[in-house]
Amino acid sequence: MSAVLGQDAAPSMYHHKDVHVRLPALLPLLLLTPILPAQAAPDASSGLSFTHNDWTLACDNTRTCRAAGYQNDEDGGNAPVSILLTRVAGPDQPVKAKLMLGQYDETTLPTQLSLQINDAKLGALKYAASDGTADLSPAQTTALLTSLTRDSRIVLVGNDGKRWIVSDRGASAVLLKMDEFQGRLGTPGAVMRKGKNPESAVLPAVPMPVVKLAKVVPTRPADEALAHSAALRAALAAATSADDCEALHPGDSVIANEGPQEITVQRLSADKLLVSQACWRAAYNTGDGYWVVNDRAPYQPRLVTTSGEGDDVRTIGESHKGRGLGDCFYSTTWGWTGTQFVKTEVSSTGLCRLVSAGGAWEMPTLVSKVVE
Repeated sequence: MSAVLGQDAAPSMYHHKDVHVRLPALLPLLLLTPILPAQAAPDASSGLSFTHNDWTLACDNTRTCRAAGYQNDEDGGNAPVSILLTRVAGPDQPVKAKLMLGQYDETTLPTQLSLQINDAKLGALKYAASDGTADLSPAQTTALLTSLTRDSRIVLVGNDGKRWIVSDRGASAVLLKMDEFQGRLGTPGAVMRKGKNPESAVLPAVPMPVVKLAKVVPTRPADEALAHSAALRAALAAATSADDCEALHPGDSVIANEGPQEITVQRLSADKLLVSQACWRAAYNTGDGYWVVNDRAPYQPRLVTTSGEGDDVRTIGESHKGRGLGDCFYSTTWGWTGTQFVKTEVSSTGLCRLVSAGGAWEMPTLVSKVVE
């Protein structure tokens, strides 16, 4: 999901030394080389997730991108803080910026907050003291983006004298990746690599996909009786590896040694059932398995996930802590279309930096409009 680079450069950008070759020697190579477009459009369907040092990026399947920067995590003692940059796809779209002061631990927040970049005072922020968040003005956002193209010192100053420092480590790599994903490289609106290509060349927004949920059929008493079927349990085990669902396979794991886990059976349609059971248990996360099966043998299980956390039959949810402190989460949702479960949302709350319990932001890589 994430990438770590040795330098502040997007992974798809390479720099080659000039090679001088006499033209006759080069002609055969030119004739065999296919002509490629100057900039291939990135595939937006699966979104993008990218992290470098103190910055992370999530672009979703509509080509909206969100980049978040945090305090330097290598220098101990820095007060937790995060800035979120959001930009929708398409020509002439502005970057919007907001921030959140760290409040995972009980703390007293200032009543006013101002911004300084490289010792230049950029004025008071539109700050909500009740929740420690602020919106940057267009002028403040422009100054911030300009500073992030080079070394910068970004400081938030409270009227109580307290300071929060947002790291610039990784920002240029993340913002370059954002420009690339949205097709902005070489245009006036690019953050990192501005150019003279027209804004009309910027990739357009992709419409949000619509997922229509199917109605489900009430569960029958005979369906519930399948929960005790040895044949069904054997079919689930045959279709699912021990790495994915420890509880289905005897072994050294705690949950497998507890014996067979209870199976829940719910009807989806005239001939399909949703079957679930606990699969694994870790220090601060658990995972349930969900399969779509035929309502009679052969069951032919089709796995949806072994990391589920709950369902209402038509939708299955998965949400897990990035670490035990609970300051970052990762989530996925599936919806039943009548023939299969499809992913309708994939999201994280950003990096684990003690900014807020449950995470500071919603940073999806997949979004959908779900209709009933």
